[in-house]
Amino acid sequence: MSDLVGHLLGEWNALMVLVIAGFLPNEVWRMLGLWLGGGVDEGSELLVWVRAVATAILAGVIAQILLSPPGALASVPGWLRYAAVAAGFAAFVITRRSIFAGVVCGELLLLAGKWWLG
Repeated sequence: MSDLVGHLLGEWNALMVLVIAGFLPNEVWRMLGLWLGGGVDEGSELLVWVRAVATAILAGVIAQILLSPPGALASVPGWLRYAAVAAGFAAFVITRRSIFAGVVCGELLLLAGKWWLG
């Protein structure tokens, strides 16, 4: 039984390092932000500016990934990457701004197109 668990989970040391180095530091900042930002007005000029900067950074990252894709994404033709983004955006708009629907639609088109092309 322990061999099966070891095979499924791998080394427990690696899992502990992942939890300690990956999960806990991020969780501390999320909880601190939730605690400090609980009473902040969402319509304040500061938060509108922060939201605009975050959106601009995200748009820049997406553009960089489309223009010079890293890793395995580089093997996907450019027209397929652009079509997946367009389909994801269309799904986002059609489903009344559902980010989940947009991401799933774009991913499915990307995977189906890559599978079709071989």
